[in-house]
Amino acid sequence: MSGEKEIIVLLGPPGVGKGTQGQRWAEENGWRYAATGDLLREAVQKQTPLGIQAKTYIEKGLLVPDEVMHGIVEEVLQSADRPLLLDGYPRTLAQAQVLDEMTQRLGWKVKAAVLLTLNDDEIVERLSSRRICPNCQAIYNLKSKPPRNDEICDECGTKLIQRDDDKPEVIRKRLSVYREQTAPVLDYYRAKRILKEVCSSGTTEEVYQRLKKVNVG
Repeated sequence: MSGEKEIIVLLGPPGVGKGTQGQRWAEENGWRYAATGDLLREAVQKQTPLGIQAKTYIEKGLLVPDEVMHGIVEEVLQSADRPLLLDGYPRTLAQAQVLDEMTQRLGWKVKAAVLLTLNDDEIVERLSSRRICPNCQAIYNLKSKPPRNDEICDECGTKLIQRDDDKPEVIRKRLSVYREQTAPVLDYYRAKRILKEVCSSGTTEEVYQRLKKVNVG
C-alpha cells in the first residue's frame, strides 16, 4: 500500500488463520493491525463510552450491535496514523457499506479485501483439535502445537478441555452462519474488483509466503 490512509480488509471463516497471518503481515509492512475482537476488549477495559455500552451486551451473552462496532472502528480510523489491516470487520453487507461511508467521510480508502480460503473439513479438523487450559487459559492444538504430556497443560499441569464451540457439529454450524452472512460482502468487494483470494491450506509459513505475494497496490 502506498498511502497512510489506506485499509486492507482481511476476511475468512473461523479457524482459517486470520489472526496469525494478519499480525505478521501488518508487522512486516509497518501497518496497524486492528482486530475487532481486540478493539472491543480494549474499549471495555478502558471503560470508554462505547466500551461501557458493549460490556452490557457482552455480559448478557448478546452480540454487540452494529452501531457500537461502527463506533469502535470509527475511533480507530480517527486515531490511526498509518495504513490499517482490519480483521473481523465488516462481517455483513450493511457493515461494508457503513465502512465505505466512514472511509469517504474521514479520508480513508479500502484498497483491497483479502479472503483466506480453506475447505470446511480442514477447518473442522483444525478447530476441533484446539484445547484450552481452564486454569491459566493457555491454548494448544493437538496437531500443530500439542502439549508435552497428553492433554495436560505445560504451564500449570491442569487437564485441558475442549470448548463447546470447538466441537465439530458446532463448528459446522458456525461456518454455515459465517457463509450466509459474509457471501454478500465477498460479492460487494468482488464487484469493486478489489477482492483477492489466498488459499490457507498448508503450514503457517506456506500460507504466509502466498499472502506476501498478494498485490494490494
